[in-house]
Amino acid sequence: MRACIEGEPTIDRAALQQILEAVAAGSLSPRDAQEQLRSLPYEDIGFAKIDHHRALRDGLPEVILATGKTPAECATLAERIARQSDRLLITRVDEAQTCAVLHAVPDAFHHERARCITWWRQRLPGRPGLLVCSGGTADLPVAEEAAITAEMMGCAPARLFDVGVAGLPRLLDRVQDLQRATAIVAVAGMDAALPSVIAGLTAAPVIAAPTSVGYGASFDGLAALLAMLNACAPGVAVVNIDNGFGAGYLAASIIRGAGAAREAGP
Repeated sequence: MRACIEGEPTIDRAALQQILEAVAAGSLSPRDAQEQLRSLPYEDIGFAKIDHHRALRDGLPEVILATGKTPAECATLAERIARQSDRLLITRVDEAQTCAVLHAVPDAFHHERARCITWWRQRLPGRPGLLVCSGGTADLPVAEEAAITAEMMGCAPARLFDVGVAGLPRLLDRVQDLQRATAIVAVAGMDAALPSVIAGLTAAPVIAAPTSVGYGASFDGLAALLAMLNACAPGVAVVNIDNGFGAGYLAASIIRGAGAAREAGP
């Protein structure tokens, strides 16, 4: 079942009516109705097709990657998503795109270091258990992108920054924080040893995010990526170079799954 929206957001009313009547009659369970609604609807605005039910399927409304989009396109997408959703996340914004979006959605917030824009209709308390770590302050844009993404997915991440292995006591002083975490994002460039060290100190899954920080032979993060892929400690998953969004999304999915399992009970 599929509905295509053109122009103003509408829904396939006949299809929705059939689902609601089937639930009311008892021939369709609420759970099965929810599954059918997962594919509804998307909005065709010409240059893009906005998936307004992404949050129902994935836990987060469709995220706008600003790279390659004009300021006007970013603003249009932001306004349409904010109209239909309870949250908005735009990543990798530049100054012109930021100005356009904040004009279209005035109560949105620009996170300058993370290069993100966020908006909430109503912000709710987040789940604890996620720890976002960075090797150095140069890694903070990626680390903050990860933390903000996780916040948008309903987490309340703790931050542990500037704990790279060049000054190992800074990390060892926080071992208890590592061991209390349900999931950890480790962001690092240079030799990228941080996630392997963290994984050796805790049983929590570690999502490693390599950054393009480093000198010539770092090859814009390729050296960090390969180092993380070759981590000797088990329990490390690796996202792409500078992909704080991907790291935060995966970590939040782990936190959400762990919370759901606890709520379901034995």
